[in-house]
Amino acid sequence: MSDSTEPRASDFVQSLARGFAVIRAFDAEHPALNLSEVAKRAEISPASARRFLYTLEQMGYVRADGRQFTLAPRVLELGFSYLSALSLPEVMQPHLERLSRAVGESVSGAVLTDGDIVYIARVPTRRIMSIGITIGTSFPAHATSMGRVLLASLDEQDARARVGEGPLRSFTNDTVTEVDALLTQLAQVRQQGWAIVDGELETELRSLAVPVNDKDGTVAAAINISTTVTRHSVERMREVLLPQALDTARDIEAELKLL
Repeated sequence: MSDSTEPRASDFVQSLARGFAVIRAFDAEHPALNLSEVAKRAEISPASARRFLYTLEQMGYVRADGRQFTLAPRVLELGFSYLSALSLPEVMQPHLERLSRAVGESVSGAVLTDGDIVYIARVPTRRIMSIGITIGTSFPAHATSMGRVLLASLDEQDARARVGEGPLRSFTNDTVTEVDALLTQLAQVRQQGWAIVDGELETELRSLAVPVNDKDGTVAAAINISTTVTRHSVERMREVLLPQALDTARDIEAELKLL
């Protein structure tokens, strides 16, 4: 299709969309699924789920173990071209390693995809979450510090569209689930230039995030420092960890400008 040709509704390939829905049915909380679970999460019939899973298994993207299915490492190829073109991860990584050594905590970098954050760089120091985080892990943006920073870089209308009408998914008793309340917090994050999320993704988890601007000055990603409630108070995060996170973001930005 040429650039001048407008796409039509008939150009939409529904089977391709359903195939991606099957792949997206798997996530950090659902690494292994049976046939009926895949059908339910992908919102397709069991018969369709069976055909898609068989096809993906034959192509090497899915593994079958009895009645359980899991994604195979080859599925990473689907995002490799994007990550290869994105200079952020390789630029970020050494800076995040230095920051992690300085603060003694896990640090990460993420970008915004629809209403989720996707991890593109990470330096873990200890297991502080019940769910393991690796490159490619995603979480709903509203419940994370990096998500708040990235959503705050958008105008209110765009941010609202990204998170949906609500109520937002609740992870703990402290998770902000009302869209209007989230937008109020995003306005504050937009003004101050950083975000702290306290016990909203997991009860004992505290996280501080700051934006990273691309060479054109737009927010391209966010970096965070994650800790536990017993290791750092919110006040200490603001006074001690925030300046170091901001310095790291500026260092990353300075390198991005050279690319």
